Amino acid sequence: MTPKEKAEELVLKFLRIDNDTKEWFHVGLAKQCALIAVDEIILSAPFEPADTDWDEAGSSAQYWYPQKLEDSGKWWAEVKQELEKL
Repeated sequence: MTPKEKAEELVLKFLRIDNDTKEWFHVGLAKQCALIAVDEIILSAPFEPADTDWDEAGSSAQYWYPQKLEDSGKWWAEVKQELEKL
């Protein structure tokens, strides 16, 4: 899924907020909710797994996690940029 597709998916999820009453959010509110959610995802990224003993995990695992964290942060930042374009 591309960052643009994820941005659109998030807005659509927030558009219909209550399936029981079939109430719909305004598109602007749905976009704001999606931006808040993405900001929370970006801010919640831990620095490293708290329960990992790097000596037991092997030397390559010590460098794998920070790279995945960086890649994930970049991807979510791109999702945020796509949301702002909508």
